[in-house]
Amino acid sequence: MDNTKGANIGARLDRLPDSKWHVKMWLITAFALLVCWSNGISGAVQNILLNEVHWLEKGSTLLALWGTTYTIGQLFGALVGGPIGDKIGRKKSIILYECIHIAVMIGAALAPNVYVLYFFRLAQGFGLGALLVVLFAGFTEYVPSRNRGTWSSRTSFIGNWAHPICNLIALLLMGSGMAMSMNWRVEFMIPSVLSIVATIMVWKKFPESPRWLESQGRVEEADAIVTKIEKEIEASTGKPLPPVTEPPAEVKRLPYSALFHGKLLRRTIVGSLVLIGMNTIQYTLMTWMPTLMNGLGYDTSQSQFMTVFGLFGAPFGIFIASLIMDKVPRKKMGMFLLVGMAVFGVLIGFLTSMGLVNTVGLIVLTFIMNTIIYMYVCYASAVYVPEMWPTSAKLSGSGFCNAMGRVSNVFFPFLVTALAAQSSSYVFMLLAAVAIIIAVCVGAFGVETRGESVEAIGNV
Repeated sequence: MDNTKGANIGARLDRLPDSKWHVKMWLITAFALLVCWSNGISGAVQNILLNEVHWLEKGSTLLALWGTTYTIGQLFGALVGGPIGDKIGRKKSIILYECIHIAVMIGAALAPNVYVLYFFRLAQGFGLGALLVVLFAGFTEYVPSRNRGTWSSRTSFIGNWAHPICNLIALLLMGSGMAMSMNWRVEFMIPSVLSIVATIMVWKKFPESPRWLESQGRVEEADAIVTKIEKEIEASTGKPLPPVTEPPAEVKRLPYSALFHGKLLRRTIVGSLVLIGMNTIQYTLMTWMPTLMNGLGYDTSQSQFMTVFGLFGAPFGIFIASLIMDKVPRKKMGMFLLVGMAVFGVLIGFLTSMGLVNTVGLIVLTFIMNTIIYMYVCYASAVYVPEMWPTSAKLSGSGFCNAMGRVSNVFFPFLVTALAAQSSSYVFMLLAAVAIIIAVCVGAFGVETRGESVEAIGNV
């Protein structure tokens, strides 16, 4: 562990007023998240491959592997991508993972058969798993601690429009008369092109994290970047910046092994549990919703239509989260959202199994449940887990928890496949049970990070 005095980077960044510079950083990060939607089209592509192209068959192992293959890729992407990002920096790692993800999305679009497609699904998971870690966790180093949750929620708000947008595009492509064999290929090409634009924006406009530079002992580079930011903000606001009142903090360089000892071990456990809850619930519904609707008696177009409108609860939920994120203690908010998901999971499962809800009612219920789910997604992936870590271990810690969050999804789809073959309502009830278990764990082991500076969080 290397403890040195730096250039007081954290205190200088935390005292900055919200400005056009922060908005620029937010928009670049949010746009990069918005267009990297190889995960967002999973359900729509699976729907076509299963019900139209017939590359997949109901109840088959290959169908279960559709989600598992991608999740395994994400697991290793988060596990490997985090430490690499802590080693080479935020900007370089974003560009590296973007390039990998773009290449494999194009490869998937050109796949000649389902087996080649599955190889690229694995690689897509790797690229996106690494990319999401650095985009979400890295962004927390650029914004003030006083409203870090709000900025991160806004980033998640823009990024998660990807899910309804790409499903809406899938619906429009279905209505365009395009052959289904071409439809799903186009769905991969659109985010590939948009991600190229995002990569160029990061390369030209995104500075390296001065907090990361300081943690690496590159104090002069960090000071130069913060000085440039300060001048830019002073010029845009026309006002002098408030003075720095906090004394210089120790800059700690922590090894990867620090994640499994002392205070950080508790955060590693809590972060992993929080993301296990997010992944099993969010990705199951995102991938399986069209198929679950199909299992309830709706045809391919109807199930896609219902999924699209249900998913508009995603940006709505994250918008609500962005308004309250810094007003509610992190631990209480997580428990409240998990219990809410459990209640609506049981309600949907019961009403559909008993035939007590019509199409409109089901759309309303799934909209509300998606609203709660994506409030939790914002809380878990964009705010709570990314902000738990010291700068020098931020991507490693966040990446490890993301990897553990994916582990359950390696096996979970097999259980979902078996339950869905019996009744779609069973899947909703299973997700409710998962939510309750995680809520109890957060209540027992959760830590509070709201309002804490990155440097205070890193004082372990």
